[in-house]
Amino acid sequence: MLRSTLFLSGFLLVVLVVSRAQAQVTIDVSKITCDQFLQYKVSNPTYIAVWLSGFYSGRRNNPVVDTQTLEGNADRVTTYCISNRNMVLMQAVETTLGTGK
Repeated sequence: MLRSTLFLSGFLLVVLVVSRAQAQVTIDVSKITCDQFLQYKVSNPTYIAVWLSGFYSGRRNNPVVDTQTLEGNADRVTTYCISNRNMVLMQAVETTLGTGK
């Protein structure tokens, strides 16, 4: 009986911890600044660059991913952001890569 109680208590504890660890976090990318991007304040800049690439590719109806271009574009945006830390990241992308509306 004691083993069952301990097992059940441990199981419930694990379930509660795991469910809290999997909480979803949402990010409004349109509000990320270059400074936040450069300093990993929101997420890894690589993840954000990949998301932005997909976002702008979707706007152009382009399903192709060119990894070399992706890396080069991320470098260009990063270089631009170093000099424009207060700029909104999406505006920096549109300025450096010409991906505006």
